[in-house]
This record gives sequence, C-alpha cells and structure tokens, in this order.
Amino acid sequence: MTPRAADRARYDRATAQLDAPVAIVDLDAFDANAEDLVRRAGGKPVRVAGKSVRCRALLERALAKDGFAGIMSFTLAESLWLARSGFDDVLLAYPSADRAAYAELAADPELARAVTVMVDDPAQLDLIDAARGGGGEVVRVCLELDTSLRLLGGRVRVGARRSPLHSPAQVADMARAVARRPGYALVGIMAYEGHVAGVGDAVAGRPLRSRAIRLMQAAARGELAERRAAVVRAVRAVAPDLEFVNGGGTGSVQHTAAEDAVTEIAAGSGLYVPRLFDNYTSFRGRPAALFALPVVRRPGVGVVTVLGGGYPASGAPGADRLPVPYLPEGLRYDPQEGAGEVQTPLLGSPADDLLIGDKVWFRHAKAGELCERFDTLHLVEGDRVTAAVPTYRGEGHTFL
Repeated sequence: MTPRAADRARYDRATAQLDAPVAIVDLDAFDANAEDLVRRAGGKPVRVAGKSVRCRALLERALAKDGFAGIMSFTLAESLWLARSGFDDVLLAYPSADRAAYAELAADPELARAVTVMVDDPAQLDLIDAARGGGGEVVRVCLELDTSLRLLGGRVRVGARRSPLHSPAQVADMARAVARRPGYALVGIMAYEGHVAGVGDAVAGRPLRSRAIRLMQAAARGELAERRAAVVRAVRAVAPDLEFVNGGGTGSVQHTAAEDAVTEIAAGSGLYVPRLFDNYTSFRGRPAALFALPVVRRPGVGVVTVLGGGYPASGAPGADRLPVPYLPEGLRYDPQEGAGEVQTPLLGSPADDLLIGDKVWFRHAKAGELCERFDTLHLVEGDRVTAAVPTYRGEGHTFL
C-alpha cells in the first residue's frame, strides 16, 4: 500500500460515520508542518496568518507551540473579534476602510493594546481620525514596504501591487507623517515578498520556467534584503522604539529569517499545505487539510460523478486555482466540465472501484479559502476524528 493509499484508508475509517461533503485536518500533518516552520525560522518567532487558517481552535493550537507568537489578520473586524476572544497580539496585514471598527478600536483600551493596523498613505490616517468618533485611545500602526523587484529603471515590475512605499526615503516620510499625528504609535514594519514566498520554483514539467523563477527569486531576495535593511535604519531614526519588523511567508521562511533586519516571520499556509505549495525546492510539507465529496453517480466505465466541487481559489484564473482530486490516486477532471457548481464528473480507472456513497478526497488550492466552504473542520488523529471545531464561517463570520 502506498503512503497516499494508507492515508485514504485512515481518512475513510475516521469519517465512516460522517456524510460528505466533509472537511478534515490531519493533526499529525498539521503539527509536523508547524515544527517545520519553526525550524526554518531559525529562532525568530512565527506570526500565524489568520487568513490561511480561519479557525480559532487551530490558531490556538499553533500559538500554543514554542516558536509561534501573534496573529496576522486580514480585516479589521476580524482583528477586533480575535482580540475580544483573548488573542492579545493581532497585526492587521491590510489597510482598512471600516469606519465603525476604527471607532470601536479607538474607544476601547484593551482592543487598542492588542491590535496593530496597517497604513501606507496619510489618507488612511485621515480616515481613521474621521472615524474615531471621540475615541481617544492611541492607535498602533505598522507601515508596509512594497517588496516588488523593479528592473530596467522601473519599466519591469515583479511582485504584487501592494504598498506605494518602495524606497527607504518614502517609508521614512510616512513614518514622520505618523509621528507628527497625535493619537498614533508607530510600532512596526511589514514586507511580504509574495513573488518569493508565494510562487513555487519547481513547476512540474516546466524546467526552463522553474529555472527562470529561481533566478528571479535569488535576485529579488538579494535586492530586498539590502533595501529592507536600509528601510529599517531610516524608520528607526524616526521611531527608535520600533517593536517588530515582519517579513516572509511560507515559501520564504528560511531566506527571510536570515536577514538581520527582520525580527519575526509571517506564515500560515504552511500549516495546511494546500496544492499551491507543492512546487517548492526549499521545503516539503505534508497535506493537512482536505475535503471529501460523495460519489452520487456512475455514468459509465471509468467515470464517477461527485456532488459539488466548484471551489476555485482567488488569484489569476487557471487550472492551478482548482481543487485537485487526491484520493484515490489517478482521478482527473473531465476537461469539458471541470469542477462543477453542483456536480463534478471525474475520469480515470479508479472510478470503476468506487461505489455510490464512497468518498473522493480533494486538496484545495489556497489555504484558508477552504474554510469559506465548510463550517466545521473534523480533526483527525490516526484513524479517528477526535474533535469537530468551527471555522470562522461556522462561528457566523465571513469577513470578506
């Protein structure tokens, strides 16, 4: 029996009494992935990306482990909810325009101590000030550095379009804008190198493309390390009590941790290891989060139909954004139908061994987005479900 076949047998036994669709997290794989993130971080704390987990119980499990500290949230409403739930170090990774939430933050001393918000433009400070509604608490802020690699005098850009702050001078100017405003404390700098951390460098069947990605990423890491160090020096001249410099992501943990200027690493997808993280030379994770769909039809030889399945991930549309049939091995989509809204036909010889009601296990493409489809995660240890925990959705929250 292959390791994947053994996993299928375990998952089928564990969920034998559960009807599909059903989502699971293999805790042995989750814990092994957590240990690998800590090892690669080389002694620097790992801040858990909430958008990649979207389950309070599993955020707590990660943060209970040595080497993890703090949460990186994705909306201000989520940040306040987590802070009220007892998480005392929440960094909002994206600017917000949620005026009601800013009013709550500025009026509550406990929330103001626990939550740090992201800014990269003085207009965002104007919005916060207009939303305070009389709340006088000091708002903790973090500045985001644009990590993109710019070539040929800026005519070529590699990397996500995030912050407008690219140079040390631009970030220092923003730091001074924060320092001049009453009611704010500049406590951190964040930089997410998505073109390194979120792009696999070993694309199956594409050796030339993989080589080009590795060359690009090596150049990007070197340029960013030098620029990030200069940014930190410039900002510390304005805010000498800076508390943290956050960087990285699952795919670049060890590279970012090697920079002296970085004090903590952000990672979350590496706990679940969805399919987008299969194509890396720098690490190998264990798939920990999966979902199963039930076989409901057998249309012919070499074909089964499962219920549901159209769970595409965000990002540029493409086949890599779809869930992938994982167990049993050897199933594939019908190219004329793909993953369906209500039903999904699957092709391949393993279909002939599947009966009505059997489960087909899938891996989703992007970590936390699985939790927008399921309200419960069943936690598997060995061949038993030992707990069922709610996702954000299961607790009544769909923040975006």
